[in-house]
This record gives sequence, structure tokens and C-alpha cells, in this order.
Amino acid sequence: MAVSASPDSRGQFGSSLGFIMAAAGSAVGLGNIWRFPYLTGENGGGAFVFVYLICVLFIGLPLLFNEIALGRKSGKNPIGAIRDTGGNKFWQLAGVLCVMVCFFVFSYYSVIAGWTVGYIVTEIINIPVNFEDFVQTPLYVIPLTFFFILITILIVLGGVSGGIEKAAKFLMPILFIIIIFIAGRSVTLEGAEAGIQYYLNPDFSKINGTVILQALGQAFFSMSVGWGLMITFGSYLPKESNIIQSSGWIAGMDTMVALLGGLMVFPALFALLPGKDPAAGPALVFDVLPRVFDAMPGGSVIGALFFLLLMVAALTSTISMLEVPVSYLIDDRKWNRTKATWVVGIAAMLMSIPSALSSIPGNFFAEIRFNFLSNPIEGFFGAMDFIFGTFAVIVICLMLSLYTGWAQKIGDFADELAMGAPKFQGVYRKGWIFFIKWVCPIVIILLILNMVGLFGAPQAA
Repeated sequence: MAVSASPDSRGQFGSSLGFIMAAAGSAVGLGNIWRFPYLTGENGGGAFVFVYLICVLFIGLPLLFNEIALGRKSGKNPIGAIRDTGGNKFWQLAGVLCVMVCFFVFSYYSVIAGWTVGYIVTEIINIPVNFEDFVQTPLYVIPLTFFFILITILIVLGGVSGGIEKAAKFLMPILFIIIIFIAGRSVTLEGAEAGIQYYLNPDFSKINGTVILQALGQAFFSMSVGWGLMITFGSYLPKESNIIQSSGWIAGMDTMVALLGGLMVFPALFALLPGKDPAAGPALVFDVLPRVFDAMPGGSVIGALFFLLLMVAALTSTISMLEVPVSYLIDDRKWNRTKATWVVGIAAMLMSIPSALSSIPGNFFAEIRFNFLSNPIEGFFGAMDFIFGTFAVIVICLMLSLYTGWAQKIGDFADELAMGAPKFQGVYRKGWIFFIKWVCPIVIILLILNMVGLFGAPQAA
């Protein structure tokens, strides 16, 4: 019989508020404030927002219930959760993928987070920065990445209630205060109406298969389903807590930050750079927005606050990314938290170096080219983002919905959801079971088939 990790090393959330803040923090990240606005710009503005909200409600939320229920029922990390609920080696692969996704995404996500740290400094001292020159200077980018990973390590070392929960309760209110302030400033600029119209008035003629699949992929990315984060955080929940209510808060906070992220970007963009294409891609935040801030009164302060917001959002996500492999080493390898956190954190530092170098033309890591399931991959960073940050996440969502919906008795997981949520009966219970067994798997399979090019040219989520 395996010896379980001690409660002290494993930990538990001290309150439902702590869990909601930590889980919402893992969901709220660069995906909301950096990725969501540029995808909105590339996919028709308000039409994309409309489809995204539907995807969150009908696909993201049922999957979120599913993962938290699996975590709390087992009380384990993603691998242990599947093993201890009766999953064989095949189904445990989903748990292994969760640990791998969190580690590899943590390594390259921290590079982007390192950029935000650099931009905080340059905005405060009001030095214009050329984005391309900045990301091609490893003497800046690599130390900033290491610094950011070190902050994440120090928080996770504090444990679940002492580190993760305390940090989330402090960081999430700061995040909301800053984002509301900047969005408020943005929508009150002269000429902001055009940006608000573009962002919130959907042109339904722009909705097509690509927009739907991009919105669905963003819902997965933003809600943190398919990463094992919610399984891990669910495993730290006491049985009396209300998963349904907590999940509603998590999804609501995550969606609110995404919507506010667009309100920060588009009104200011249309007001201050009226000729600029909103479909500027991933560089929108780092290349375009500093110029927007420069055109605002007190722009350097607002710019510094914005990039502080990005750093905080990234940090609330990387805390949970680091926690997943750490919880595996504590549960299954019987390591103590200190050893597990430092080993994973230092390994992530080393793994982040190729991603940091892949922005430099001519560098080996920038010149990597290959096809993955018919999708052209460019650069080490691009490979990590597509394989682990996109494709593997969607495969995990499919495996987990099939596992709880078909390989196990789904009624057991519905019972877990009803524990602490007595109103989760009747039509609500049947509706969730129907979505997990049928709707989610079918939609995810269609998304995967589109990604591998079955419906034409591959479209990454």
C-alpha cells in the first residue's frame, strides 16, 4: 500500500474564497489580456466576442466542473486522480500530459512574462522600446525570465494556504483594480466610441468556421481546462465546499477580465491610432499599446500600470502551472515541497532559454521548421506553444470528458458535484452529464479534425 504524502506537505485551501481566487488566478492570465484582444482583432471584433461567450458557457464551464470534481473526488494530482478513480495506464496518459503541459508551458510563458517585467521598467523611466530589438536581446530577456520564474518559485514554496492562497487573495484584487482603472481611462478618451462599437457590436456575417474554432480554442486556453490545474486545485478542496458556485465565480471572473482586456485595448487604439489595424496579432500589446500610452496624458504611469497588470496576470497563472508538477512529485514521488519546487523551477529556467533565443533571426532555435499533423511550425517557441499550449490541451480535454463520461460511472462525478451543492439535481445534473458524454467530446473531436486539416487548411486554436 502506497504511503500518501503528509497533509502538511500536500496542503488544503483554508477557505472557498481562497480557492476561487487561486483558481480564477490560474484561469486569468496573459490569455485574457494579451491573447484575447489580438484574437478578437484578427477574428472580426464583436462577432468573436459573442461566439467566445457561448463557448465558455456551454463547453468551458461543463469541463471546468468535470476537472474540479475529478480532483476533489481523488484528492490527488492529475496522474494520481485518474489512477485512484480506476483509470488504467491509457487513461493515466491524460494525467501525464497535464504534468508535461504545465511544465513546458510554464517555461515559455515565463519568457512572455519576463517581457512584461522589462516593459514595467521602461515605462516608468519613459524610455521608448522597439519590441523587435527588445525580444532579440538575450542579455535582457533571459535574466528577466529567470527573475519571474524565481518569484513563482518563492510563492509556491509557501504551500497551498500559506503561499498560493495568500498570493492569490493579494494579487487578484490588485489585478481587478488596475484593469478597471485602465479600461475606464480608455473608454473615456475622445474618439473611443469607434473602438467600443468595433468590440461590442457583433457583425454576425463575420462568424464562420474559423471564428468558431478560434473562439473555442481561446475558451480552453483562457479557462485553464485541459491543463490539470483545476484537477490539482480541486484536490485541495474540502468536501463541504460548493464546486458549482465556485466554478461559476471562476468562469465569471475569467470572462470579465477578458472582456475588460478588450475594453482597455480597442477604444484606446481607435481613439489614439485611428489608422492602425486592430488585427496586429501577438505584437498588439507590446508593440502598439506603448504608443497608445505615449499619446495619453500621464501615459508612462498608465503604461507601467498596464504592464504590471500583465505581470500579475501571468504570475497568478504560473503559480498554478508550477504547482501541478510539484504536486505530482509530492504525491507520487514522496518529495518534500522545497525539493520539488526548486527542482522543477530550475529545470523550467533551463527550458526557457531556447524559447527566449527563438526570437533572434538566424539563431538555431529560431530556424527550426517542421510540420506537426499538417500544421507548419516555426521556431522552438512556436513548437512549444502549438504542441503543448494548444494541441495537447485539447487532447487532454477530450480524454478527460471520455474518461469521466464513458470509462467511469459519470453518476459518481455528478454526486461529487452535488456534494455541497444540493440544488445540483434534476435537469442541471442531467444537462451536465449530457454535455460531458456527448456535446463536449463531439465539439472537441471536430476541433481536432480541423486542426489537422481535415476541413481544409489547418487552423491552430
